[in-house]
Amino acid sequence: QVQLQESGPALVKSSETLSLTCTISGASLSGSDYDWSWIRQSSGKGQKWLGTILHSGGTRIDTPFRSRLTISKDLSKNQFTLHLASVTPEDTAVYYCTRGFGLQYDYRGQGTRVTVSA
Repeated sequence: QVQLQESGPALVKSSETLSLTCTISGASLSGSDYDWSWIRQSSGKGQKWLGTILHSGGTRIDTPFRSRLTISKDLSKNQFTLHLASVTPEDTAVYYCTRGFGLQYDYRGQGTRVTVSA
């Protein structure tokens, strides 16, 4: 069974870079036929797609985040990591990693809550 687990800080300060890691078990990031993504959900709002590591190679980032979001991967650890620079309180949300593209996914982690302090 595929399992995804997010990890990272629960609290970051404004202007810092948020880094969150997704550890995959039950599937391999290397040579995967699947895309792997990050999404988030702010309080009272719907899920929002942030970006994806494409199975074909490379990444795709949602337009509003292109100037400050990167996604990296570590095949040896079967992990991929979100780096979101210059965070503000508006980036406060529950962050999820998924297997899929956009908001279409078949597996999702339990999520990690991140609060950005002013």
